[in-house]
Amino acid sequence: MRILVVEDTEDLADAIVHRLRKLGYAVDWAPTGDEAEELLRQEAYQLVLLDIMLPGVDGQTLLNRLRQRRDATPVLVMTARSQVNVRVDLLDLGADDFIVKPFDLRELEARCRALLRRSHGLASSRTQFGNLVFDAAAKKVLVDGRTVDLGGREFRLLELFLSNLNTVLSKEDLMDRLFSLDQPTALNAIELYVSRLRRKLEGASVEIRTVRGLGYVAEVCAEG
Repeated sequence: MRILVVEDTEDLADAIVHRLRKLGYAVDWAPTGDEAEELLRQEAYQLVLLDIMLPGVDGQTLLNRLRQRRDATPVLVMTARSQVNVRVDLLDLGADDFIVKPFDLRELEARCRALLRRSHGLASSRTQFGNLVFDAAAKKVLVDGRTVDLGGREFRLLELFLSNLNTVLSKEDLMDRLFSLDQPTALNAIELYVSRLRRKLEGASVEIRTVRGLGYVAEVCAEG
């Protein structure tokens, strides 16, 4: 999943970006509201982590503009202001959730998971697809009760497929969601990750098929 972090405090931004990338997310960083606005108009994100006090365009203005153009990308606001009226105003503006600074990165991670899960229509972090169990919170995948050892990016690739069952995803789609702007990569890297994932999911009810000339599609088979 691709996440945009909008935060002008470099140390905090670095910590957030490092944490989320380690978990396999593609993460871009914008230190100002103006840069964030440009990225949001050019790129597709599944989640925005938004600081309120920013140089140039502030977070509230950015959020308001985002919602005015009917962009429904989930927004998690990061703010040092904990007053109830501030939180109410942010939610009324269109924020999906908020977290008060200073915060524990584990809580931030959990809130990101919840928003991403909600945007994909998943009620729980633990979901079963035939004989495959995907647990986003525990970062675990089980096939017939055995643990499947997946790297961070393989885990996110599987999450993408499970969130888009029966939908063809092109290599470009997958690359955009798995790699950050400062992580240039070639399309054949996607082929490599899909090949590895298929091998590790051997015997699973979830099958990843190649659709010639279009990309890949994940389907749940009747039998694993």
